[in-house]
Amino acid sequence: MKPLELEIFICRSDNFGVLVHDPETGLTASIDAPEADAIMKAAKRRGWTISHILTTHHHTDHVEGNLALKEQFGCQIIGPLNEAVAIPGLDRAVGDGDSFEFAGHTVNVIETPGHTAGHVCYHFADDKLLFAADTLFALGCGRLFERTPADMWASLQKLAVLPDETAVYFGHEYTLSNARFALTIDPDNERLRARAADIEALRAQGKFTIPTTLALEKETNPFLRAADPAIRRHLLMESRGNDEVFAEIRKRKDNF
Repeated sequence: MKPLELEIFICRSDNFGVLVHDPETGLTASIDAPEADAIMKAAKRRGWTISHILTTHHHTDHVEGNLALKEQFGCQIIGPLNEAVAIPGLDRAVGDGDSFEFAGHTVNVIETPGHTAGHVCYHFADDKLLFAADTLFALGCGRLFERTPADMWASLQKLAVLPDETAVYFGHEYTLSNARFALTIDPDNERLRARAADIEALRAQGKFTIPTTLALEKETNPFLRAADPAIRRHLLMESRGNDEVFAEIRKRKDNF
C-alpha cells in the first residue's frame, strides 16, 4: 500500500485546507471544507477529484464549502453524530469509537467535545496521522464555546495517549501567537523557548507550522501540561486539580 499524499494550503484568512489523497485508488478526502474555491483550486492543481469530506465540527469556517464541493464532485460528507443537524449535506454521521475505511485505510473517530459539543477528530492509526481541527493546535487548543474546561481537558487526554510519533494536522495557523502565549505559562521550558524561536523564523519566511507531533506537543504545549509541576508553581496552583489548572490557562489565553 502506497503512503497517502497530503496537500496543505490556506483557506479564508488562517484556516488550513488539507487534502488527503490515496494514489492507488485516486480517492481524495478534504478535511473540513473552509472555502470551496480554494479547495477546488488545490484539487485541480494536483489533478485530484474530491471523493469525501471529513467534517470535524459545525462552525461555518469548517463547513462553508460543503454544498458547493458536493455539487461539483458528488463527494460523500462524513461528520459528527452529535452535530449532525448542523452539518450541511451530511451523508454519514459518526461518533466516538466508530471507524470507517477510506481507500483501504482505517479511520478511527475520536469525539473531543470542548470547542463545540460534538467535535470529532479523525485518526488514521496505521498512517500515524491525526486530523485534530480546532481541538488541538500547535502549542494551543480551541476556544471553549460549547463545553466546559473539564470536558476539553478530558478530550485532550484522549489525544495525548495516541503514539508520540503521530503527526497532528490542525485547523488554523495560530502557532506564532500560541508560542508567545505559551512562554507566559511555561517560561523556563528550554524546549519551548527553542521551539518558539524556530516558529518565529518560519513565520517570518511565510512558511507553515503544520504538522506537529504529539511528542512535541506533550513537551511544549501548555494545554497538555496542566499536571507539570513547573507550570503549577508558576500559576500558584500546586494543590489544584488538573482540570482547574487547564481552565486557568485557557482563561489566560482568552485574554492574551
